[in-house]
Amino acid sequence: MSTQPVGTRAYLGLGANLGDRAGALQRAVNSLMAAPGVEVVALSGVYVTEPVGGPEQREFFNAVVALETDLTARELLELAQRLESDARRIRHERWGPRTLDVDILLVGDTRLDEPDLVVPHPRMWERGFVLAPLADIAPELVHEPASGVWRGVRRADVSLVLPEHR
Repeated sequence: MSTQPVGTRAYLGLGANLGDRAGALQRAVNSLMAAPGVEVVALSGVYVTEPVGGPEQREFFNAVVALETDLTARELLELAQRLESDARRIRHERWGPRTLDVDILLVGDTRLDEPDLVVPHPRMWERGFVLAPLADIAPELVHEPASGVWRGVRRADVSLVLPEHR
């Protein structure tokens, strides 16, 4: 496992469609702010998005967080799984409803293809629920669709906040 240089820019996708969706995303942001080796440097708007695949279910709230971190992609995955566990996520079925989903999107120039972790995220460039919030905080990474709108994605009436730095 290779280590990341200090200050690597990483992007995490956050999503929730069970319970208090905005609260779950805000608690994840708060936990990331408190995590050693992580500084949250940007936070997208919140988007309401239609579920992709899986059973009939409620719309998601989605956001993207930019980090400066000295954690490796593997360590970020462990942190993401801890956040999901803290949110009492239960994995019943693929693409099913969830209290919190945290996806590792990008970690600097890291390229990994392991059974439980692929970086960059293999489907992020096909998903409006990732691209719309990513465009908020890293427009240089995203090519907007010709229509200027991602299908099934709209801005939510809620916002997340970055708590005071530690």
